[in-house]
Amino acid sequence: LQNGAVPGEQGKQEKSVKRGNWGNQIEFVLTSVGYAVGLGNVWRFPYLCYRNGGGAFMFPYFIMLVFCGIPLFFMELSFGQFASQGCLGVWRVSPMFKGVGYGMMVVSTYIGIYYNVVICIAFYYFFVSMTHVLPWTYCSNPWNTPDCVGVLDRNLSSHAALNLTQLLNTTQKRTSPSEEYWRRYVLNLSDDIGNLGEVRLPLLGCLGVSWVVVFLCLIKGVKSSGKVVYFTATFPYVVLTILFVRGITLEGALTGIMYYLTPQWDKILNAKVWGDAASQIFYSLGCAWGGLITMASYNKFNNNCYRDSIIISITNCATSVYAGFVIFSILGFMANHLGVDVSKVADHGPGLAFVAYPEALTLLPISPLWSVLFFFMLILLGLGTQFCLLETLVTAIVDEVGNEWIIRKKTFVTLGVAVAGFLLGVPLTTQAGIYWLLLMDNYAASFSLVVISCIMCVAIMYIYGHRNYFKDIEMMLGFPPPLFFQICWRFISPAIIFFILVFTVIQYRPISYNEYVYPTWAISIGFLMALSSVICIPIYAIYKVCRSEGDTLLERLKNATKASKDWGPALPEHRSGRYAPAFSPSTESHLEVQPLQPEKGQSEAAAASPVQGSNGSAHSQDSRL
Repeated sequence: LQNGAVPGEQGKQEKSVKRGNWGNQIEFVLTSVGYAVGLGNVWRFPYLCYRNGGGAFMFPYFIMLVFCGIPLFFMELSFGQFASQGCLGVWRVSPMFKGVGYGMMVVSTYIGIYYNVVICIAFYYFFVSMTHVLPWTYCSNPWNTPDCVGVLDRNLSSHAALNLTQLLNTTQKRTSPSEEYWRRYVLNLSDDIGNLGEVRLPLLGCLGVSWVVVFLCLIKGVKSSGKVVYFTATFPYVVLTILFVRGITLEGALTGIMYYLTPQWDKILNAKVWGDAASQIFYSLGCAWGGLITMASYNKFNNNCYRDSIIISITNCATSVYAGFVIFSILGFMANHLGVDVSKVADHGPGLAFVAYPEALTLLPISPLWSVLFFFMLILLGLGTQFCLLETLVTAIVDEVGNEWIIRKKTFVTLGVAVAGFLLGVPLTTQAGIYWLLLMDNYAASFSLVVISCIMCVAIMYIYGHRNYFKDIEMMLGFPPPLFFQICWRFISPAIIFFILVFTVIQYRPISYNEYVYPTWAISIGFLMALSSVICIPIYAIYKVCRSEGDTLLERLKNATKASKDWGPALPEHRSGRYAPAFSPSTESHLEVQPLQPEKGQSEAAAASPVQGSNGSAHSQDSRL
């Protein structure tokens, strides 16, 4: 009965063909690694680490990984795998909380819209890097201003002729050619978030390319994306290693790496450092996006998702640490070249990926080659996450409708979601697009994820009941979850999630982009986006309670939170023990399924009286004997 494959069973085959399964376990692990390892590992973690005490930050980071990251990851994987349902279908466990699934869908929609815009900018840089001289190398372009001073500029010596005050002014106002290329040419940035200006056609074209790539990779669901991840999830490591070897051989690289790793132990006592560590683990692993539940739902029922969750979580965090070496070795080289402190050139987010790092690459021999590799790596890192975001939405829709017709037409559902995602991403390619992108990044997917995750923990552990859930996992894996995970799920992880929520609220600062401060109406839109995913939870709960049977409110609440009849393993041959179907002569199909778990259902089988069945059931009875 390894991996849920029951010899001679037809029902299993039909169901798997209908919904689909991973080709093998490596596909699932690679997809999940591609999902968890995203752009944040490269452009957020190294900067957080350097800002929060270097090597000392690793300590709270790994503590949060052990007590919050891995337990939550394991919970979501086991939840999806047990029910073989997407982020909506799993809530048969407690129908009142189905709003959590809708909240996950809303969050995945927001992230899916803006994430692909970041990928499209990476595509744009990837294409323009295929040239002899990178276009952001010198200050001699039509879009450059007099304040532009390039690290390689031939005009640099002419500044020596200026008098001292002019030179000081120039130094204060110095903008790099890569920054001017990014702001004045690629984005052609407008002065305000409300001033959309025109659509940047090159970016629109690249957005089309990135959505076409995502759609083609998901055209047959997990069957096709499972093959693509062999490349998209592994090749970024090849590129990281090439850039790492190139980076550490440069002069000044050691300074940058020391800046990244030197521990400042006094910072460990700072609550902000712990808050940043917890938030980074939580967002980096992709908890509460719905993607983990969706990916695990395509696993075979008996797959060891406990082992998978530990492998994937540790790989994700190790990638973050490794990426820090790649980033800071080259930033250290650039700081050494300019004769400034590393902190002057360090940056995070789009500023690191599209300004600081590309500028550092112009100092290297054959810089276009390194630029092509770097942006190709960013594209692959982004695509791995984007596949899962789109698959989450498509799976939720298909599982919810659930009829034969929509399962056959799943490709058209994928196409519809991709087209909608492209159209909704068009405003982000306008001149004010980057303002909207950062607004979505800061609000749509920040504290709402924490609320969703906290409610999910409470619903499974306290409403459905921890004993029930531990029995389910034992039935699926053959062993109950280790005691450490039982304690984390019930007490420690919800407490840490609550700490992240409080920390996020206390640390809240209105968003700004460089010197631009967002107006109040834009921040209000941000809060509405954050609220739109969380509001699904109480709205659906009220709707469910109103529709439930019962004379009093308490009876209705009990009925609304009680697991529905079709909760449990999706395939009949796995429904044993308390999920075993009622054994009566009228239900012939149940007779055929019942004996297929001889070792688990022995007691029920012994108690049941002999029943006359069809040829199929008679055959089953023989096989059991």
